[in-house]
Amino acid sequence: MYDVVKVGPEELNGEIIRLDGDFAVVQVYEDTSGLKIGEAVVNTATPLSVELGPGLLSSIYDGIQRPLPVLMKKSGSFISRGISVPGLDKEKKWEFVATAKMGDRVSGGDIIGTVKEFHIEHRIMVSPNVSGTIKEIGSGAFTVEEPVCILEDGTPVTMMQRWPVRRGRPYRTKQDPKLLLVTGQRVFDSIFPVAKGGTAMIPGGFGTGKTVAEQTLAKWSDTQIVVYIGCGERGNEMTDVLSEFPELVDPRTNRPLIQRTILIANTSNMPVAAREASIYTGITMAEYYRDMGYDVALMADSTSRWGEALREVSGRLEEMPGEEGYPAYLATRLAAFYERAGRVVCLGSDGRVGSITVVGAVSPPGGDFSEPITQNTLRIAGTFWALDTSLAYRRHFPSVNWIKSYSLYLGSIQDWFVTSGLVDWKEMRDKTMYLLQKEVELQEIVQLVGPDALPESEKAILEVTRMIREDFLQQSAYHEIDSFCPLEKQYWMLKVILTFYDRTSEAMGRGVALNKILKLPLKAEIGRMKEHAEVERIKSIIDEINKSMATLAVER
Repeated sequence: MYDVVKVGPEELNGEIIRLDGDFAVVQVYEDTSGLKIGEAVVNTATPLSVELGPGLLSSIYDGIQRPLPVLMKKSGSFISRGISVPGLDKEKKWEFVATAKMGDRVSGGDIIGTVKEFHIEHRIMVSPNVSGTIKEIGSGAFTVEEPVCILEDGTPVTMMQRWPVRRGRPYRTKQDPKLLLVTGQRVFDSIFPVAKGGTAMIPGGFGTGKTVAEQTLAKWSDTQIVVYIGCGERGNEMTDVLSEFPELVDPRTNRPLIQRTILIANTSNMPVAAREASIYTGITMAEYYRDMGYDVALMADSTSRWGEALREVSGRLEEMPGEEGYPAYLATRLAAFYERAGRVVCLGSDGRVGSITVVGAVSPPGGDFSEPITQNTLRIAGTFWALDTSLAYRRHFPSVNWIKSYSLYLGSIQDWFVTSGLVDWKEMRDKTMYLLQKEVELQEIVQLVGPDALPESEKAILEVTRMIREDFLQQSAYHEIDSFCPLEKQYWMLKVILTFYDRTSEAMGRGVALNKILKLPLKAEIGRMKEHAEVERIKSIIDEINKSMATLAVER
């Protein structure tokens, strides 16, 4: 099962997906027109595997790790059938710097040297199933296939490893996710956070901004490596990613973002079997960099298209369909994929820690969250960012519905916020959620009897929640300053709005009219907070609020 085969005179790539007695059912990754009965099928006797080594970063692959720029040179704008191209450049020489020495005892996961891959230190590791004592090792320029080290039993160690994509790479132990994945997006970091090594899902109907949200997370999340999988997406969306990423500058390193990114483009017109394989290809590459001790963010856009590919292959196998025609094992496959996320102690003697955070977009037909892929992913994912069509129509982006969304990581990452100096983050976040939920109740009353029937205290809540929605949760992915909001700035922005609410409540308790408070010029200053780059400017608004409210109290 799952052996890769070469079919026909053009040697089309295929995969055995079913064995029935002496017969094998092969799913070909390419167009099969023109194949005739009697043509040869050659078994490579290996499962679908990826080549792991220097040269992965900044690469653009299809679902089975064929580099698209190389395919374009060979066949032009449209990929010809039967082209086989290695995933890594076998001719390029890399400068290997040995860190292990002769006589060292090494086993799977041990680092024997490093290679500079842009600004990333690519750590050359011993393959997980190899161990022994080093007989020869030396620094110098090598291709990925040349041995950089030879063990005493004669086993050569090269800079390249091959790994079957459907099998997770081993690690020592899995740790609890206790560190925040900082994304620079206020609604994600401050309200519905995801931990490093955690899992998140972004479901939403057409036009709600799933792809922009995933691309924004890929750009700004505080991980060293990003793997972006365009699984069954429209060609123009992948074109945007491919043209935009090389031009973007990483705010943490001031280098092109593409230098720490691997892109897998498997558009909707590419073969379904390659689409089904693409997320496994991506997560295997992510595990490889995790094993070096790096934090990796994997964006899968979208797992719905992957599920549709599973359904199509299952239909061809004439398997008993489950709900909405999806195979009965849909939940198992989804869980197996998301379970490969995590923060782990890697193999190797140095006890290094790496993580993979998986964010999967889901495209439910008609925005129906009760369909199988959304429901099965909900059971697995730790953070649920529900995108809302009505918010998107009102141009409120990210269109995350604050009532339907949730995060299961709030308790586990609270200590991280405290040690980062944001001691009362949890209290502020809970108060914000209380106000937003209260607003939903009040809006129902307003629709029935109008806003004038509400007491002044509840009108104040409506005004403050409008500030939270428009001045805090709303964020432009294309604004020069607002596209990335540092965590400290997020904290003080929320503090300003909640301080305004507290002082308003106190002033109204002393008899100050709400309309008098709302005429203060402070409101405009609060609305412009997101455009300020300096945190001190935002902190100063709190002093202005306290002074202005005190003045109102005297005038009364």
